[in-house]
Amino acid sequence: MPTVVDCPTCGKKVEWTEANKYRPFCSDRCKQIDLGAWAEEKYSIPAVTPPQDADEDGTPR
Repeated sequence: MPTVVDCPTCGKKVEWTEANKYRPFCSDRCKQIDLGAWAEEKYSIPAVTPPQDADEDGTPR
């Protein structure tokens, strides 16, 4: 039985098989929507600023 995952764009159930050339997406449309969001920099990891009184490794001075 193949693994089934949720499409990251629309949430539709998708079989994770070599036959699905769009995996993990359900279609080319969902793949393109995700690519557009990535190109517009909608995905980001928030930066954490260390306290001023800490060394680079985070230990207090």
